[in-house]
Amino acid sequence: MKNLLKLEEAAEAVVAVVIFSKLPFAWWWLPALFLVPDLSMLLYLISARAGAAAYNFMHHKALALGVLLLGWWLGQPLLLLAGSVLLFHAAFDRLLGYGLKYPSHFQHTHLGAIQERWAGL
Repeated sequence: MKNLLKLEEAAEAVVAVVIFSKLPFAWWWLPALFLVPDLSMLLYLISARAGAAAYNFMHHKALALGVLLLGWWLGQPLLLLAGSVLLFHAAFDRLLGYGLKYPSHFQHTHLGAIQERWAGL
């Protein structure tokens, strides 16, 4: 099951790259904007609850798909760019095992505790 879920995330990342490739932006925009969704982690400086809420909002694939659909509907390349970056980032994070956060602690995710996944490396 774990490999099947990773394959699904990889497919979503590829879809995001394909969408991006059809946009009128230079290739370097995707890697340049890749970490922007992670700025939401700054709210952990306020509290774990605020950080988790902000992180989960920015990493939720429904947000990415909503921005993509809005960009397509309005014919706005900037919204399509934002949606493709959000989708690519969220899928890539999940592919690496970083899930949505519980409000108890940054390392508690819906995919398990982060330190447990990387302990054997």
